[in-house]
Amino acid sequence: MPTILDRRNFLAKGALAGAAAAASTALAAPAIAQELPTLRWRLTSGFPNNLDTIYGGAEVMADVLSKITEGKFQIQVFQAGEIVPGAQALDAVQSETVQIAHTCGYYFTGKNPTFAIGSTIPFGLNGRQQNAWLYHGGGNELYNEFLNEYGLVGIPGGATGAQMGGWFRKEINSVADLQGVKMRIAGVAGEVMSRLGVVPQQLPGGDIYPALERGTIDAAEWVGPYDDERLGFYQIAPYYYYPAYWEGGLTIHFYVNKAQYEALPETYKEALDAACKVANINMQALYDVKNTTAIRSLVGKGVQLRPLPRDVLDAAYKAAFALYDEYSASNPAWAKIYPAWKKFRDESFEWFRVAEYTYDSYMYAAQASEQ
Repeated sequence: MPTILDRRNFLAKGALAGAAAAASTALAAPAIAQELPTLRWRLTSGFPNNLDTIYGGAEVMADVLSKITEGKFQIQVFQAGEIVPGAQALDAVQSETVQIAHTCGYYFTGKNPTFAIGSTIPFGLNGRQQNAWLYHGGGNELYNEFLNEYGLVGIPGGATGAQMGGWFRKEINSVADLQGVKMRIAGVAGEVMSRLGVVPQQLPGGDIYPALERGTIDAAEWVGPYDDERLGFYQIAPYYYYPAYWEGGLTIHFYVNKAQYEALPETYKEALDAACKVANINMQALYDVKNTTAIRSLVGKGVQLRPLPRDVLDAAYKAAFALYDEYSASNPAWAKIYPAWKKFRDESFEWFRVAEYTYDSYMYAAQASEQ
């Protein structure tokens, strides 16, 4: 039978063994980290750096990624035009000119309209619903099955919330007033507006103001009050319409070269995913703060806020879903994603009408009555 002294010796030895094990574990962590490769990637943005919030999403992601990996995985961010124009961002990723791009899928509907459904399409999801669909509703998995055809992997990495319907030189009172209007508007939304008589033009953000100034276009949409004020549209087009039915909840993606992504260690894949999530949440929060201030500033400068007429919204709604049916009949990639998207949208709307919409409607009306 062991004596008290024996038991003490046993406990002491056990404590020493435990300390040694803990020390070996602590020493092992840096050794594991040292085994990970040092990577230096380049990212091309779809945006100029003077649009600090939307362009800055890539910088936020790169900064977080570097910190998580203790500087071993770094991404250098280039604004649109430094390496390639924004419209060539995905081509640059496919050719491995860069490893990653930060841009909107709907800019590339000329390749395939299905690029838009991962970012936003007319009369789609709001910001929270968009995140729910992409992160937990199977949306980003479906989107990546489509992107696989182009050698790309898409990771959500930016959000704007519901955008504004744009700047017009002349007041719009009905669908008839849209006939022949030359408007900067991109992607699927441009196709819908064309069915209402608009002549859509796809221009990068930095080219919009000169086009308005010269009269090359009569109207333009971009994002919302903060960016739009910085771009100076109010100096030329006094009527500011809302909402952008085409962008109820935009998601900006990081598009990664698939071969480069698959070659990453799992640790780096997880770090990249986490950094992209930070960029997504941070961008939305920044816009919510900055737009609140900017809309008051714009009204103070004489901007005329106007709701889009109901007949414009109704005509666009009908045209949009007719277009989606056409895509479903002619485009297999679209047809593979759209039914799941539509089901999620309809069921999500049912739930949001119960609590969110009721709460928001009451609160906004109650606050307005206090004025």
